[in-house]
Amino acid sequence: MSESVGAAPPQRNVAVDAYRGLVMLLMMGEVMQFETVAHSFPNSTLWRILSFNQTHVEWVGMGLHDMIQPSFTFLVGVALPYSLRSRQRKGETFQRMIGHTIWRSFLLVALGIFLRSIHSEMTNFTFEDTLTQIGLGYTFAFLLTFVRPRWQWTAFGVILFGYWLAWALYPAPGADFPYASVGVPDDWHQHLLNGFASHWNKNSNLGQAFDLWFLNLFPRPSRFLFNDGGYLTLSFIPTLGTMLLGLAAGRWLIADRPNVPMRKFLTAAAVLIAAGLLLHYSGICPIVKRIWTPAWTLFSGGMCFLFLAVFSWVIDIKKNTRLAFPLVVVGMNSIAAYLMAHLFEDFIQSSFRINLGMPTLNIFGTALEPVTLGLLTLAVYWLILHWMFRNKIFLRI
Repeated sequence: MSESVGAAPPQRNVAVDAYRGLVMLLMMGEVMQFETVAHSFPNSTLWRILSFNQTHVEWVGMGLHDMIQPSFTFLVGVALPYSLRSRQRKGETFQRMIGHTIWRSFLLVALGIFLRSIHSEMTNFTFEDTLTQIGLGYTFAFLLTFVRPRWQWTAFGVILFGYWLAWALYPAPGADFPYASVGVPDDWHQHLLNGFASHWNKNSNLGQAFDLWFLNLFPRPSRFLFNDGGYLTLSFIPTLGTMLLGLAAGRWLIADRPNVPMRKFLTAAAVLIAAGLLLHYSGICPIVKRIWTPAWTLFSGGMCFLFLAVFSWVIDIKKNTRLAFPLVVVGMNSIAAYLMAHLFEDFIQSSFRINLGMPTLNIFGTALEPVTLGLLTLAVYWLILHWMFRNKIFLRI
């Protein structure tokens, strides 16, 4: 992952940096609070669309915001072949590389827990966020970079099928399952899956059973009973599959340079999206991002290939590198951007409220204040990242 946030080598893949920059901007863009603004304009189709794509879907399906985590994970996989090639050229031994990889995995998990604990009474040992999920699977993905592509694809298939089978064999919730006891609201019935697909219902599945045991091994203010959003620790297993898809993309980029493997990207996108939809509509496995079902791994992985193909076409084929620059500034410092979004928001926004005053922030109306304040906050984020870019300061893990 260091290539995603480290000092720029002589030749970087600008399309990958720009794609990563878009992902981080989508995450940082939460400060504009489209969902809150949409409530002020209940009859506006535009604000309804913007709100939908800045929030996660309740269970089945996908919005643009749901592509942040799979894209970030996919791009970690893309960086792996570049990282391995760089380290091998420096003459690093396997022992040194694996030691650094394990340390990096630990730091990612620790950083994720730290950020989740900022507003908690004590350390919040939780492992479902982006950084911890990547950290839990990163070492395994790195080890798989040393095997032949056929074995990487074999591992990908075994991971997804094995994970699907484990969930399929776990008892499905019955018709009288007490969903209210695991935090499922009364109006959730429209999201409940029926038949075989009910194995993947919220907080009534294999992952929930694992977390009831695993998360209660750690000190916490009260016993863990459920995750309000349905997120799970075990999702790191199919998330590893997303990293392996990125690994394949990175391998193709290196093998085909200076050409862009556009046909491979588009073929992979079509096959993966079709496979995910087939599993979903056949009832074999639903597309649910919150629990990272195998069908979601396939579908979102196909979308990641599609995003990468678009960025490669615009930047590498059409040579629109200047257009990509604002995104590259963010993408080359993704860890810094991630930290700013989690640590700086309250300070920056309170500073604007104090120093600009509410009349200025409400210049476009009180209903649009979150957007005005959010845009100002994003501008500060970007200016900080631009200063770091110009001074060659890149945070690394």
